Amino acid sequence: MLSRLSEWFWNERLWFPEGLGWADLEDRDGLTYSKASDLWVTLPIALAFLIIRQIFERTVATQLAAALGVKEKVRVKAAHNLTLESYFRITSKNPKQSEIESLGKKTGYSESQIHRWFRRRRNEERPNKLKKFREASWRFTFYLLAFIAGLAALIDVSIKHPLLPSQYWYYMIELGFYMSLLFSVASDVKRKDFKEQIVHHVATILLISFSWCVNYIRAGTLIMLVHDASDYLLESAKMFNYAGWRKACNYIFIIFAVIFIITRLVIFPFWILHCTLVYPVTVYPPFFGYYFFNGLLFVLQCLHIFWAVLILHMAIKFLPGNNIVEDERSDREETDTEDDEEEQEDRKAPMKNGPVQNGHSPLNNNHHRKTE
Repeated sequence: MLSRLSEWFWNERLWFPEGLGWADLEDRDGLTYSKASDLWVTLPIALAFLIIRQIFERTVATQLAAALGVKEKVRVKAAHNLTLESYFRITSKNPKQSEIESLGKKTGYSESQIHRWFRRRRNEERPNKLKKFREASWRFTFYLLAFIAGLAALIDVSIKHPLLPSQYWYYMIELGFYMSLLFSVASDVKRKDFKEQIVHHVATILLISFSWCVNYIRAGTLIMLVHDASDYLLESAKMFNYAGWRKACNYIFIIFAVIFIITRLVIFPFWILHCTLVYPVTVYPPFFGYYFFNGLLFVLQCLHIFWAVLILHMAIKFLPGNNIVEDERSDREETDTEDDEEEQEDRKAPMKNGPVQNGHSPLNNNHHRKTE
């Protein structure tokens, strides 16, 4: 059964146009071509990335955060309550009004106290600013180096060409990195476009793997280069945002938005996607690999449009009267301001002559993303 499935999967008629096959990619005359077996090396590379990332975030990123003045504001923790904690973990983190009344009877808390408890408890599970800064620093470093490496690996040759060492390592490192992102997605900061990010990582891994196996090296290099061209700017904007450098963040975000629109909504669809759709059928009749490859590219283009809409929403913040660009994907931290005022009102009676404070100031947890 497995042998038949393998034979069907590697059928030349699926992945190659008529007249070409796996034999055309065999090494000969001193020339080397890409092979599917090469992809096994990406697994240890992905594992190495996970280890290097942990070391980087705990050393370099932490020191950089301190240098830029990234400070984490102390959060008010929810009071220990077994009934509310059990409900929070098992039933819901956002109880309805009827459920709040029921919880009030069980705990003796008022509605405002229960609202405050759940708000503070939800905040406890949200990632802190330092964690976000570390993640952004790691992605910024990789995307910048990957963009430089992509420029070095890109050469003007025909689609069917022998493999160069620079292309080999560029492919393996890029694929290993995206695999590491997929492995670490559960522990990374989860944003509102979490599902779209998963789709993006899977589609990218399939695209890189497929283009490698059938020797679409130039097309694959161009696609990776187009994506890396703007990503490092986004991560650097987020880093400055977490550090409170608003003007630097906004300026970098403007540059990022312009490059993103040009590369993802102009170059990618009207140059790369046009070439992969139009040029091949002028030489060979369409085949399964042709539809598979372009189908994945179309999925990426849909994601580009989705993120472009988010970027435009954020760009509106630059209009007069708006000074900060917020991440449309961000899960904003909730504040206790109103509840604390009510709590202080409750304390006002026995403390008539005592000072009454204004409660906790809202935590500003804004950051920038097209993303993620």
